[in-house]
Amino acid sequence: MLRFSCEKALLQSAVNTVSRAVAAKSSIPALEGILVEGSDRLTMSGYNMQTGIRTAFEAEVHEEGRIVLNARLFGEIIRKLPDDLVVFAADEKYMVRLTCGDASFEIMGLSAEDYPELPEVDDEYSVAIQQGTLKAMINQTSFAVSTNETRPIHTGSLFEINEQGLTMVSVDGFRLALRREPLERIDGGAFRFVAPGSALNEVEKICEDSDNLMTIIQGKRHLMFETGSTQLICRRLEGEFLDYRNAIPRNNPISILVDTKAMLNSLDRVSVVISEKLKSPVHCIFDAGRVYLSAKTGNGEAKDICPVEGDGQGLEIGFNNRFFMDALRYAPAEKVKMELNTGISPCIMTPVEGEENFLYMVLPVRLKA
Repeated sequence: MLRFSCEKALLQSAVNTVSRAVAAKSSIPALEGILVEGSDRLTMSGYNMQTGIRTAFEAEVHEEGRIVLNARLFGEIIRKLPDDLVVFAADEKYMVRLTCGDASFEIMGLSAEDYPELPEVDDEYSVAIQQGTLKAMINQTSFAVSTNETRPIHTGSLFEINEQGLTMVSVDGFRLALRREPLERIDGGAFRFVAPGSALNEVEKICEDSDNLMTIIQGKRHLMFETGSTQLICRRLEGEFLDYRNAIPRNNPISILVDTKAMLNSLDRVSVVISEKLKSPVHCIFDAGRVYLSAKTGNGEAKDICPVEGDGQGLEIGFNNRFFMDALRYAPAEKVKMELNTGISPCIMTPVEGEENFLYMVLPVRLKA
């Protein structure tokens, strides 16, 4: 039915990749499994009805066929095998025999007939981007993806592709993260879509830190992220994404330059008294050449001073410590420009010089009088 042999390392790498899309629990037993198909090469798929990952690799296929194997059990076995050639044989009763060195296992598989087809993605538009760049862009925006299911569209990130390049935007009710990079090539003109945050987390893991290209294909209802022999397919999120251009106020009278690490350290120090039970905004007073930070809860009070360049004109403003720190932590720059207006206007963070390839917006928290 299906017989093949291949190196353990190749098999383990493929199992690790596709397992991330396997349903942990499902009413359809096949969905808790990995679909293994052998013809001229070996293909493995994982699919949880939302996101599917498929990868193909070289193996000696002695007999063509397809079978579904429980992902957890199969993964455990492969991981514990010695580093040697794995020989796989399945019969028509779905009995699978795995041998590697002196170790051998027999496990039951399932019919591949019950395994749902991964969606086809019709190639309406596509774009290619370096994997390392895409990985960084997802990493530097995904923290601001909303987890609130009442606005499903914001549980994903907006991708906008045009001549200027790729712009990625994530937003929840309290902050916004934006990254922009030039592109290798775009086919079919400008386009935009919203990709689910959960799928992008997997795309980030599939991306290598390299110049190899990742192709993003937009179909009518689905998206495909393709690199080499691995494909991730997910549905597009439908709905009206925030009009981010109009949501970001840019004529802010106060502009100061901040050392990202120094500001993070100061925020980290004053956050010591803040906890899940005892919440408090970080109280900031932006002055000439410095910003005074403080926080006060039932745990106690913490204060610090962080040097800055510029004059904050004595502006008093409060921030959620985590949101403020996230923006600084993910900003791809050692120094950022902070734009401020009033105690109830958002804080905008952008690069100090060069292209505006990132922008973070954090909404303030009202301070009690």
